[in-house]
Amino acid sequence: MTRTVVHVLRHGEVLNPEGVLYGRITGFGLSESGDSMAATIADHVADFNITHLVSSPLQRAQETAAPIAERLGLRIHTDERLIEPTNVFEGTRFGVGDGALKRPANWRHLRNPFRPSWGEPYADIAARMLAAVQDARTAAAGHQALCVSHQLAIWTLRRYLEGRPLWHDPRRRECGLASLTSITFDDATYAGICYSEPAGATDPDAVPGA
Repeated sequence: MTRTVVHVLRHGEVLNPEGVLYGRITGFGLSESGDSMAATIADHVADFNITHLVSSPLQRAQETAAPIAERLGLRIHTDERLIEPTNVFEGTRFGVGDGALKRPANWRHLRNPFRPSWGEPYADIAARMLAAVQDARTAAAGHQALCVSHQLAIWTLRRYLEGRPLWHDPRRRECGLASLTSITFDDATYAGICYSEPAGATDPDAVPGA
């Protein structure tokens, strides 16, 4: 039996002064604090047995992966399956307390929170994330891999692996900035999961648009 660990890392804090839901929009890189988070993670995993590094194609994920690649001497592989899920509210201010739920124009997109109706279906997110993680596991068999991705994608994958419903309250996600969701496999079989915040806890009010 071959034991492999795949660490799925959420990117660091993003420079987003307008507080928009940035989603897949280009041009959103890390803030100064985000750069510091990425450096902290690079230090944290320096002694891990990581042999494969892969990232979402989005700028904030690639910038988070960069110091890790330098520290470990690894190439950054890019996997589109690790990307942020789609969202019809991308580019707008949409969050708790900003009045978005009271706008009639938004109601048609909110009719089914279980799918959800405003973006990529949770089942599709889970399927592509699991496929990406399994490919990373194969590439690092017997060692460890690290994948840089995004909050909703990571949290959906975790709920799937833990056998929980994929729909959820976004305010209760356990997936802070620069956090690690570490998945253990015995051969190709899921064997457990653990969560850590090496760069510190995230203040949800400090990261609009995340």
